[in-house]
Amino acid sequence: MFLSDFRKEFYEVIVTQRVLLLVASDVDALCACKILQALFQCDHVQYTLVPVSGWQELETAFLEHKDQFQYFVLINCGANVDLLEILQPEEDTFFFICDTHRPINVVNVYNEMQIKLLVKQDDDLEIPAYDDIFRDEEEDEDDSGNESDGSEPSGKRKRFEEDIMERTMKRRQRREWEARRREILFDYEQYEYHGTSSAMVMFDLAWIMSKDLNDMLWWAIVGLTDQWVQDKITQMKYVTDIGTLQRHVSRHNHRNEDEENSLSIDCMRIAFEYDLRLALYQHWSLFESLCNTCYTSASLKLWSVQGQKRLQEFFADMGLPLKQVKQKFNSMDISLKENLQEMIEESASKFGMKNLRVQTFSIHFGFKNKFLASDIVYATASLMENIEKDEPGTDNFIKALDSLSRSNLDKLHQGLELAKKQLCAIQQTVASCICTNLVISQGPFLYCYLMEGTPDVKLFSKPVSLCLLSKYLLKSFVCSTKNKRCKLLPLIVAAPMDVEQGTVIMVGIPPETESSDKKNFFGRAFEKAAESTNSRTLHNHFDMSIIELKMEDRSKFLDALISLLS
Repeated sequence: MFLSDFRKEFYEVIVTQRVLLLVASDVDALCACKILQALFQCDHVQYTLVPVSGWQELETAFLEHKDQFQYFVLINCGANVDLLEILQPEEDTFFFICDTHRPINVVNVYNEMQIKLLVKQDDDLEIPAYDDIFRDEEEDEDDSGNESDGSEPSGKRKRFEEDIMERTMKRRQRREWEARRREILFDYEQYEYHGTSSAMVMFDLAWIMSKDLNDMLWWAIVGLTDQWVQDKITQMKYVTDIGTLQRHVSRHNHRNEDEENSLSIDCMRIAFEYDLRLALYQHWSLFESLCNTCYTSASLKLWSVQGQKRLQEFFADMGLPLKQVKQKFNSMDISLKENLQEMIEESASKFGMKNLRVQTFSIHFGFKNKFLASDIVYATASLMENIEKDEPGTDNFIKALDSLSRSNLDKLHQGLELAKKQLCAIQQTVASCICTNLVISQGPFLYCYLMEGTPDVKLFSKPVSLCLLSKYLLKSFVCSTKNKRCKLLPLIVAAPMDVEQGTVIMVGIPPETESSDKKNFFGRAFEKAAESTNSRTLHNHFDMSIIELKMEDRSKFLDALISLLS
């Protein structure tokens, strides 16, 4: 059931209880979790935090804690499946779900007692009507035929015939209703997409209660930016939500303009920026950033010799010496940095890169520390999927969560260094896939398999990194291919998951088009293909379009997908 008053129906209910927080492994969920933790700290709410990276961990965590807790808060997990069927909870257990995954399961929507959804109602939800999906079980057996009231046999026969006619009509109506129900559910559940960022929903709650701090606002901004970096929402949705947050930023940070009343340099301040769409460029060199940003790398086709020449021409057009662009951004000549954004934008439009600037926010504290929201997203995501040390997932989760706090700048800088390595790994993999023609058209979709032994293949067994690689690869492929039909196709990328168990991880992403609505049909397609071929698959990820399957079943699974989507 949807909650209309989050403060009254959610926060005031749990504020006096012990709460179990189940948080998914993505940056938006971490940001929502930080906001909720800050609110809990204000009101001394007792809670336990358990990170969950998939359905199996969610079930295990629930089974371990169900005897100690009555109230469960799920962040970015649980909305798109029938949660009560999976977890089989007691009747006095309550779930509060704040999840961006759509479509929301209809049972969760219409369950009045145990499932409470913290979802923005202005999202385009298109929930089917209750009567179209649920129907009271009617008694098929009718006792009217057993009545004997002494009337003539012919009268009895007539009544009996009417009775049969009525039953037949009822059965036909039921069959028609069931067929219509299947059709409605298919239309509703066919595409997977994302709604408003959970961090923004939690910030709204803090704002309604007048407990919103600048830190919370920053986490909401990072949550939204994560959705944009991961390409989960449309450009229109991103710009609309940026506008909403900009009003809050003006409210919290307006003292900066007032000379007499200005803040000390150590205080945190957030500013709206119309900044360059270059990954981590303020913490890297301009050269490295241009080479490892998906948008610029794909537009200039940097995997080719011709592309490298164009990059040199690009710098020449701006009048920037290579010596300057190859050193750390902080060390560049101040005279060059003054009009850098305008210079880059002007030259970029000549080279066909018209959208090189994007609306975003930056955070300042102290003289040295300035970060863009996207910097934090890359750093936090790379800490969460760090493969350099074989540490358990919960340790990485806690480090990533800590890196979002201002007091842990060392962790954030560690995340930024990791993010640079991961972006380089993604870019090198994209270049090798395109140069060796690993992206193959299978008819209704493009397909790429990263073989065991590929450099950095271990990194791509992680879902967020694999999704980022898929997005970069598709954009680069669309820029490099001359086949017009291939430009409009979706992409499936598979990578080895666990060599000992012989499993691969597979992700499907929608086509790369300007007007894309970011809706993904691969979740349902994967399920159907697995059913029809009896492939040994595991749908363990909260995103339905990511699945794990046995290496041997890969070819028959793909054949089924091709015939299903053709």
